[in-house]
Amino acid sequence: MKMRFGLGVLAYLAPTFALGFVWHLVLFHGYYERLAINRKDIIIQFGFLSMLIQAFLFAWVYQQAFARRNGSFLTRGLSYAVFGAVLSWSFTTLAVAAKNVMTSVPDYLVIETAFTAVQWIMVGPLTALAFTRAPQKATATA
Repeated sequence: MKMRFGLGVLAYLAPTFALGFVWHLVLFHGYYERLAINRKDIIIQFGFLSMLIQAFLFAWVYQQAFARRNGSFLTRGLSYAVFGAVLSWSFTTLAVAAKNVMTSVPDYLVIETAFTAVQWIMVGPLTALAFTRAPQKATATA
């Protein structure tokens, strides 16, 4: 169980960090610069620590609320992805748009909603896969 939990943490942390770095600092860096929302000296370590905390909590939520559900790992993964995306969107998109200064709230909502969707399309199924039990080997009877 500890191994599956650790894999669940990695199923959130690895794609979220990689996607977050590439999305925010490479692919759409100019878009975010035009929004004038980010500080000039982004502290990547704080972002990583934030994601690490989220990874442990989301893995715990999956373990408690989704791992034992009936259905395929993909069904569990997609239902978890919907849950995770809505929850994440509430604190990474709506709350930020409500309190941070930016040049365009609608443009921010579009880009961060897209990020959250892509993130959870990856994280949901990967987490479900991490918590999937290996098939039991059939034992021969003599």
